[in-house]
Amino acid sequence: MTATVRNLEGQDEVSILREIQAALQGLKFGAVEITVHNGQVVQIERKEKFRLNPQSSHNT
Repeated sequence: MTATVRNLEGQDEVSILREIQAALQGLKFGAVEITVHNGQVVQIERKEKFRLNPQSSHNT
């Protein structure tokens, strides 16, 4: 997992919405979590799941 530090403090609504949109970009399975403190967005977290196709256990 990687963390990118971005300063959201003092950003306008459009900038925050742009960051949320970027977190959603290309997400097929997972979640985007937005953390708010004192009415301010302080963190946007993206959790992505990768679905793997199980290989057949048959050796025939």
